[in-house]
Order: sequence, then structure tokens, then C-alpha cells
Amino acid sequence: MIRNERKIYIYSALLVTLVANSAKLMALNSDGIIARYWQFNIWEYGFQFLYNMVFCVVLLHLNLSKGKLFSIYRENKQWLKLYVFNILLIVAFIILGSFIHNVLFGSLPLPRIRIRGYFARFLLSSVMIAVVIRLILLMRESRNKDLINEQLHTAYLQAQLKLLQEQLNPHFLFNTLSTLSAMVRENPNLAQSYILHLSKVFRYTLVHSGNDMVTINTELQHLESYIQLVKMRLENAFQIQININKHVTDKKLLHLSLQPLVENAVKHNKATISNPLIINIYDENDRIIVKNNLQPMSSEAESTGLGLTNLNERYRLQTNHEIEIYQNGEYFIVKLPLL
Repeated sequence: MIRNERKIYIYSALLVTLVANSAKLMALNSDGIIARYWQFNIWEYGFQFLYNMVFCVVLLHLNLSKGKLFSIYRENKQWLKLYVFNILLIVAFIILGSFIHNVLFGSLPLPRIRIRGYFARFLLSSVMIAVVIRLILLMRESRNKDLINEQLHTAYLQAQLKLLQEQLNPHFLFNTLSTLSAMVRENPNLAQSYILHLSKVFRYTLVHSGNDMVTINTELQHLESYIQLVKMRLENAFQIQININKHVTDKKLLHLSLQPLVENAVKHNKATISNPLIINIYDENDRIIVKNNLQPMSSEAESTGLGLTNLNERYRLQTNHEIEIYQNGEYFIVKLPLL
């Protein structure tokens, strides 16, 4: 892609130079107006053409090459410095070109005519180069957006696959089927409710578009089905408190953000009637906070943290924000940014 941009530099510089110096070709017509003021000289024209083209290439290179002075000013939005240095560069090329031209081909009776000619050509060249620079920047922006969308799609698919793997792993299925089996014997109506919530969990995971932002209301409605499954299994050993202010319920967060955090807490912590697992979900400073008491399972293998890493990557790609993770001796806390 960098090689293609360099080709664009050369072709654009060539085209701009041709346009800026085309008037001089009118001197080939000895009866024309230009011929009255300037006699065509192939060497003189060749110098002006090459010098103008070098100017265009340098202007493109300094403004578009990453790590160069002008590019750094643009990336840091230091617009005044960017414009001042570009103007100084243009003026320097005009003065230097006029001086070299006088040395090589002699001075005119009216030196200001040559300066004005250089000023007119280089001003026209600068305007055209500015248009080319803007077009190339728009191409880069479009290419970067395509790359981010591709990365985001990949990250979501990985998150979706991870969530499905968790829902289909033997431990989850054993707990789910054991709970369902007991309900079918003891309370068929409750078993039907369990199956209904289980189907909603799978449907939301599979059907909803993963790269979409969803309202907090939508995410909480889905989370309710998963919460009911956990409550039916753990009963009084599990408590969850949701305190979201109504004025933020229409704000958005990434699809499938809350369930993995609740599931992570259930998976990695002990839950008993004497020491229940307690999860709090609330809003604070444009963040959704998911907080649970720490009761780690002593026999559990160390977690890879892949689920949280993947969720953070999705947020970074989609919103340019990252999730915040805190842990102390008592609590595990995750903060999700709202949009």
C-alpha cells in the first residue's frame, strides 16, 4: 500500500507540473502573446519543469509520510504550525528557484516578472497538491475504517464462539441438565420456564448482530433470562442487584457485554447459602459497573482471562475506549463505558 501511495505521489506531481507549466508551451507559437515576453528555450523549460516537479514531490512527501515533521503536526492537530511551515516551504522554493534560474539563464530586464511567474505557478501547484493530499488522507481513513471493521468482526466472532463454548462445555451442560432434570420431576411448570429462558439466552447469543451497539434496556432484558437460569440452579446462594438510573437506560453499550461478566463471576466463585455470591450492577460516571464479592474456588485452575481480553478488544475497536478492571481482596469490578 505504501508503494502504491508513492506511485500516486509521482503521477500527481507530474500531472500538477504539466498543468502549472502548460502556459509556457504557448511560446512555441511565435505569433502568440506569450512569445512576446518569453522565448521558448527547451533547457530553460526543462529546468522549470523538473524544479516544479521536485517541489510537488517534496510537498507530498513531507505532508503524507508518517513520522515526518508536517505529518506529526497534522496528527497532533497543530494546524497553525502545519500551515506556517508549508507556507515557508513554498516561499523558500519560489526564492531559491528564481535565484537558480537567474544564475543558469541570466536575469530579465524586469526581475519581478520572473518572481511573479514562479509565484503564480507554485501557488497553482500548491493548491492542486493540497487537493491531492486531502484525497490521499480520505483514502487512508477509508482503508483504516475497513481494517478496524474487519478486526472488530473477527473479535466479535471470537467472543461469540467463546461464549458458545462456555455454554456448551460439559460443566455448564451438566449443571443445566441436572437442574432441568430435577425440575421436570418436582415442578414441570418451572421446568418449562427454565427451558424458555435457556432458549432466549441461546437465541440472543446467535441471532443478534454482534458488532451493533444496543441499549442498556435491551442488554438487561437479555441478561434477565440468564439470571433466572442461575437463580433456579443456585437458589438462595446467588443474589444480584441491578440499580440503573432511568435516564441512562437509553444509552448504549456493546452487544453481549453484561452476560459474560455475570457468567465469569458465577464460574470462578463459590456460592453457598451461608456465603452467597453477590453481584451488583449499577451506573456511575457514564460507566456500567459490574461488581461481585470475591470467593474464589480453591480447586479451580487459573483463569486465562481470554473473555475479558476479548471484550476489551471489542470495546477498543468499536468505541476507542477500553474497559476498566479492578480487583482487591474483597471485590472484582469491571467498568464498561457507555455511549
